[in-house]
Amino acid sequence: MWQPATERLQHFQTMLKTKLNVLTLRKEPLPTVIFHEPEAIELCTTTPLMRTRTHTGCKVTYLGKVSTTGMQFLSGCTEKPVIELWKKHTLAREDIYPANALLEIRPFQVWLHHLDLKGEATVHMDTFQVARIAYCTADHNISPNIFAWVYREINDDLSYQMDCHAVECESKLEAKKLAHAMMEAFKKTFHSMKSDGRIHRNSSSEEVSHEFESDDG
Repeated sequence: MWQPATERLQHFQTMLKTKLNVLTLRKEPLPTVIFHEPEAIELCTTTPLMRTRTHTGCKVTYLGKVSTTGMQFLSGCTEKPVIELWKKHTLAREDIYPANALLEIRPFQVWLHHLDLKGEATVHMDTFQVARIAYCTADHNISPNIFAWVYREINDDLSYQMDCHAVECESKLEAKKLAHAMMEAFKKTFHSMKSDGRIHRNSSSEEVSHEFESDDG
């Protein structure tokens, strides 16, 4: 049947609208978008920023370590090892020798951070377990600024040796503070080991720490 051009055009437009309605997807509600303020956005650069790690502790000059003999550590037992370490140190030192380490005494561990030439802590650090420290003192005739401790080092073959470590502090007072801090760390470690059953209940901190010397004088 013949139809006028206007009717054919209207019929075509109606068919097109019908097909478009079928193909059109039903609109879903948009998800909620949270916009942050510019101050809350952290921009990352192509070059990662190096954050300086800060440590708390006492700046010291690490004199080194030397093996010592014996199992009974009484007052004066570190005098001979300290003299040996002091002589080696003074032969290699300048008139003004800067601190080369940072000694940090914690409840269960002692951290010795080694410093670089700029006086900043490096990644190299020596860790000492407080439970293995047999003796410490800040009372030495050769220098009142020296703090020393005897440490039980366990070797790869499970044997052990007793090493005397020593540091030179900036003053006699700093050496005494380290001795007191070590004593407090030992007491906390002792009470923790006692509560865990690793030490007999009838033992006291005074009995176990009789060889420790806090140098209260």
